[in-house]
Amino acid sequence: MPLFDPKDKSRYAIFTRRTLMMTGTMTAVFAVLGGRLYQLEVLEGDQFKTKSEENRVSERLVAPPRGRILDRFGVELANNRRNFRVLLIPEQVTSSVRSALDEISRILFLPDRQRERVLREVNQNKPFVPVIVAENLSWEDFARVNLHLPYLAGVQPDVGQTRAYPFADELAHILGYVAAVSPAEQAAEPDPLLELPGFRIGKRGVEKEFETQIRGVAGVSRVEVNAYGRVVRELSRETGEAGSDVYLTIDHELQHFVAQRLGTESAAAVVMDVTNGDVLALASTPAFDPNLFNVGVSTAQWKTWTSDDHTPLINKAVAGLYPPGSTIKPAMALAAVDAGLEKLQVFCTGAITLGNHEFHCWNKHGHGHVDLHRGIVASCDVFFYEVARRLGIDRIEAAAHRLAFGAQTGIELPGEKAGVVPGRAWKEAHYGVPWQQGETLNTGIGQGYILVTPLQLCTLAARIASGNAVFPRITRIIGRTAEVRPELDRLAFSDDALAAVRSGMNGVTNQPGGTAFAWRIAQPGFEMAGKTGTAQVRVISREEHYAGVRKNQSLPWKLRDHALFIAFAPVTRPRYACAVIVEHGGLPEHPQVQMARDILLYAQQRDPLKLPTAYPLSAATAATRSGKA
Repeated sequence: MPLFDPKDKSRYAIFTRRTLMMTGTMTAVFAVLGGRLYQLEVLEGDQFKTKSEENRVSERLVAPPRGRILDRFGVELANNRRNFRVLLIPEQVTSSVRSALDEISRILFLPDRQRERVLREVNQNKPFVPVIVAENLSWEDFARVNLHLPYLAGVQPDVGQTRAYPFADELAHILGYVAAVSPAEQAAEPDPLLELPGFRIGKRGVEKEFETQIRGVAGVSRVEVNAYGRVVRELSRETGEAGSDVYLTIDHELQHFVAQRLGTESAAAVVMDVTNGDVLALASTPAFDPNLFNVGVSTAQWKTWTSDDHTPLINKAVAGLYPPGSTIKPAMALAAVDAGLEKLQVFCTGAITLGNHEFHCWNKHGHGHVDLHRGIVASCDVFFYEVARRLGIDRIEAAAHRLAFGAQTGIELPGEKAGVVPGRAWKEAHYGVPWQQGETLNTGIGQGYILVTPLQLCTLAARIASGNAVFPRITRIIGRTAEVRPELDRLAFSDDALAAVRSGMNGVTNQPGGTAFAWRIAQPGFEMAGKTGTAQVRVISREEHYAGVRKNQSLPWKLRDHALFIAFAPVTRPRYACAVIVEHGGLPEHPQVQMARDILLYAQQRDPLKLPTAYPLSAATAATRSGKA
């Protein structure tokens, strides 16, 4: 018997209705899917094709070659050399990363801190990202790694670029160094180059001052990657734009001589062309090897540097602050002549009394009758005490500022100190008490609150020699940018004052009885004019003055006086100015005078045709010095 009656039409109607509903639903679903597919494939196809291409093709930055730093004759002082490196790709290591490092250690020496760094970077990155195990390898070490390469799973030799300083510590304080980017530097500057692993930027010196110009513009490498980000192949590469070369005013041969002449002393020296302010040499000793920062300075090395009482990390030429001692006396003499004191005469008995305090001359027996010329030649303190008393601190302060003391010179080196030129307002602001007349006398012989840098002292010598308001500069061309230097202003002192001071400085070195006569340049035509200086670093009691001041050679090194000397040469037509300071070097042999004598003689005996009279001033330097007298 059939399950239902074939004559029952209602059952057929229900079935047909349900079939139609299902068919309609399916049709609607397929219509929606078809519409969406049409939208994706046709209407938005180009957009998704672009996104797919972006996921498949990745653009990666390529670090540009860093610009070179050269001396005035084109000698490379900082350049780029091949960097032989060993990389490790963790996913290709057959055992563990530690085992792989053990295998590499049998070929190369890997300190514990280096192994820890590699393990840390492996944990931070994806397993297919190469990690630097060692860099700056010698060719022998690199070749040895390549020889054992079939037995070193996951190890990849690589040749990159690194910064090189061919003359090591000779120019360390001028050039500075490059090192890895710190998180703070990365946050402060949006340049994506700083995010590249192993990228280095300038930290000191010219490297830091002109970092943006030397760095260059990044290149781009277009690579094909899979879904996991692993590189399949490189599609194209744009090398970018190399950094700009920077030409310095430095004469490397003279710089080498100066550094050698200072030796291991804690000292600084600056040599300047008085006609235009070109700094031909600037040395601070001892120094450090900037190449060490390419591989990372060890904790032991850093501790050695920072604990050294000769402070090798400080550029004493621009950041060392010292009492000028008697090297301030030419500046005092300039102010004295312009104040009508050119005929002043003083009788020096070895001391002068102000109130209940005695101010002593370096010669306890006194100098007798002293005029301006003999005051400079014999460096009579009593004479300049009287000059300071008559001038007053206000005029002394004004004269010091006109001679570039108390302010940065604007040289293109970071970290330059301004020094201190004290006065009434300065003391009130710093100590909240009025200025005393005894402090004026101390300032008159370069003691007390006044502080200067060796660069400022060299600028003083250059200004006296030329009669012009020269400013020091250490760069002449950056890339291809150069500007014509404007005419220099005349110094704000009379010709009579300049002539009197030059005559006195000539007597210091070339007149019997001059404080530097024993160490003069004897060769005719090369004579120098100068001024010696001694800066005390300890207080000498009244009892010691009467009993006899202890000799420097009998004191511990830290208690000895600083020894200073400024000079220019040749006397007849000055071309070079020089300033030398030897910390705690106040000895009877006057080492600072001997150093300056040898430096100035060497500079003059060089081929003069190799020393152009002027170079254009960079735009950055011109902007820095705008408005300066």
